[in-house]
Amino acid sequence: MLWAAALLVFAAVAYCATSEEQRTLFGRVLLTAARRPIDAAARNRRECGPFLDALRAHTPVALVTPAIVALNVIVFVSMMFGRGALANPETLVAWGANFGPRTTNGEWWRLVASLFIHTGLLPLIVNLAGLVQLGLILERVVGRLAFVAVYVAAGIFAGLLSVAGHPVTVSAGASGAIAGLYGLLFTCGVWDLFRPSPIPIPLVAVKRLAPAAALFLVYNTFDGSIGMRAEFLALVAGFVSGLVLTSGVGDRRPERRLLGAVTAAMTALAIIGAVPLRGITDVRPEIARVLDIEGRTVPGYRSAEARFWKGQVGATMLADLIERTIMPELRVARDRLTVLQGVPREQQHLIVDAEEYVRLRSESWRLRAEALRRIAAPLRRDALSAGLVADAKWRDRAATEHRVTQVMLGRAEGTERASLEVLERLKRPITIDTQ
Repeated sequence: MLWAAALLVFAAVAYCATSEEQRTLFGRVLLTAARRPIDAAARNRRECGPFLDALRAHTPVALVTPAIVALNVIVFVSMMFGRGALANPETLVAWGANFGPRTTNGEWWRLVASLFIHTGLLPLIVNLAGLVQLGLILERVVGRLAFVAVYVAAGIFAGLLSVAGHPVTVSAGASGAIAGLYGLLFTCGVWDLFRPSPIPIPLVAVKRLAPAAALFLVYNTFDGSIGMRAEFLALVAGFVSGLVLTSGVGDRRPERRLLGAVTAAMTALAIIGAVPLRGITDVRPEIARVLDIEGRTVPGYRSAEARFWKGQVGATMLADLIERTIMPELRVARDRLTVLQGVPREQQHLIVDAEEYVRLRSESWRLRAEALRRIAAPLRRDALSAGLVADAKWRDRAATEHRVTQVMLGRAEGTERASLEVLERLKRPITIDTQ
């Protein structure tokens, strides 16, 4: 808004500071500059006319590309009017975005569903602009089935690499699938250099794709919807699969047997890439359980401790509460943390802190329970012992026992403070990034 206001002020000042002749001359210059891209676009359309006519004659109606565009738009509009913020990771996951702990634990369909989910209007426009231009050409050149196979396979490969590189980051968008289509287009151009084709893609048609391709490249470089490495892998997948699918002499549409073989090969490669990723764990639920232990156990203990100081309960009751109620919960939490597998490196520090908290807190409760046991069973004086020497020995032993108990309570307090410091680190918000 500030830039727009500044621009309006600048325009008003320039208008008032120039003469009528200068304004007329400046208007002509602007009009000439505006006509140039319009004239260039019209010229490109005329030059592409024979190619576009040949495409329509080859395949009168493109069905897959409009269907993909419509599905993307329908999902986006539904998300806008649905619950939750559009770019919120939880909302994206609920709609089917790619998220390692969900995808790799039986929800592999997310690799395809995420291709139709976008985090905002701008990424939707950028992706659909590239898709429409590419799709209306490639669908007619290579056939609907080959087009869909490359689109979906490239998107799946990009999604797998995104999970491998960022397992606890939510990723969504069709940029990987569209990058695969650019690879397929490059393949068609390579084959046109080495052999005749019934519908060669002219250079002027490629130039028409350049603005949308440049916008797609620049935006996804800085946006990182699934990561540049994933998009590059999708580009390579589209190029390699296109080399095989369009390798036939003459018509670039592959035979069904070849298409089936390539599809089976891509499926096998996707499975090979997915197997090592199985079972990625999201540790947030376990961390929440650990955090909940303190809130459940401490209030009950403090209430019983208050009754102890009032003389309503004994030290044995406090020790029993610790050993029979509190420490078993900590042992269960420790065991659950120990058996966790597939923890991504981004969350491994959380497991380390949680295990450290459980260890320190268990030690503090153990020391406190042991001290309470000593308080509940004070040193008894031997009834047969009498005299000054026996009294002095008993007092020395009682004083020693008291000091040991106090030291034990002090160690329990110190260990408790250390455990609570670790707990504060665990309480920091665990955010899920969105690519």
